[in-house]
Amino acid sequence: MPGRTDEAKRYAGAKLRHSLIEGAVKAAAAIAFLVFGASEALAAALHGSVLAYVVLAGGGLALLGVPFGLGSRRIEIRFGMNRQGLASWAWDWIKGLLVGAALAIGAVEVLYWLLRAAPGAWWLWAWAAFALFTVVLAQLAPVLLFPLFFKMRLMSSDDPREAALIERLEGTYARLRAADPKLPRLHGIYEWKLGEKSAKANAALTGWGKTRRVIISDTLLEASPPEEIEAVFVHELGHHVHRDIWRGLAFQLALSFLGFWLAQWALRSLEQPLGLRGISDVAGLPLIGLVFAGLGLALLPASNGFVRAMERRADDYSFRTLGTAAPFMAGLRRLAEKNLAEVEPPRWKEWLLYSHPSIATRLRRGEAWQAGHNPGVQ
Repeated sequence: MPGRTDEAKRYAGAKLRHSLIEGAVKAAAAIAFLVFGASEALAAALHGSVLAYVVLAGGGLALLGVPFGLGSRRIEIRFGMNRQGLASWAWDWIKGLLVGAALAIGAVEVLYWLLRAAPGAWWLWAWAAFALFTVVLAQLAPVLLFPLFFKMRLMSSDDPREAALIERLEGTYARLRAADPKLPRLHGIYEWKLGEKSAKANAALTGWGKTRRVIISDTLLEASPPEEIEAVFVHELGHHVHRDIWRGLAFQLALSFLGFWLAQWALRSLEQPLGLRGISDVAGLPLIGLVFAGLGLALLPASNGFVRAMERRADDYSFRTLGTAAPFMAGLRRLAEKNLAEVEPPRWKEWLLYSHPSIATRLRRGEAWQAGHNPGVQ
């Protein structure tokens, strides 16, 4: 890992610069489209049709994003993270575009209906619709969206290649559920076929209710010994035990409530200076996008800080459950190597941009726990 430190920093820097340039270009394009009258002219030509405006303006934004998508792919290739051919990448991009377009059209149609039907309380009703959609998506994403882009396979002890590992993981889960009967049921451990597209490794807890599952990438399964996979698995179970999906949803929805309230205030303040005929004017859609994007960035540190706290609790749960932090720390080091992670980013960067504690932060926490509970194990 030390030999890859400089390369990891270059990789992180390249990704950050690319994201900043992309965001700046898209924001500048939206501002120019709005300020120089192109948005008003398009809305007038389409007779105020929300659907037609979203299709045409959104199509233009999608075309603007193509060079940046290719640029991001080039960065992944340059640093050895990409395993996906151009045709496969393009097909994923098209699928993402179609899914995004369907969601965007539905969201904007509902938003403009609310802006016209309830001009004083549109933001409250829009937030309620957003909250409902977010909760439903959290359940359906593992079975509807993820499989559009990645293959998923239910792992089973009946498969001789993985029998020992699955028996180990299921045994750990069974012991935890026996100790805590209120622990929500887990509906399977799935292999996530990430290796077809990326050299990176990952694992996650997804879904709720009947779609709640742990997914572990094939790249992690191939590279890690059973004790490290078990430590990562127990970390994900920590989210399960702490009901972090619901806690995270609740916090994000509370934060989005603030965002919608601030958005309606900002839009009311800007509609007249920009010459709009009220915020229900479809020509103002770029302004709505800019306001929500700006508020999203402003609220990002609070969101990331909350998620980092959940990750720390899940790390601690893995340490306590297994009685040692050693396998989890070994797994973190392996993930840092595979993912070319910036092990110790600047403090401002971790605070502002990281949804997980940095590798160095997590290792120090694990080492402190190990020293206090099991000092003989490194």
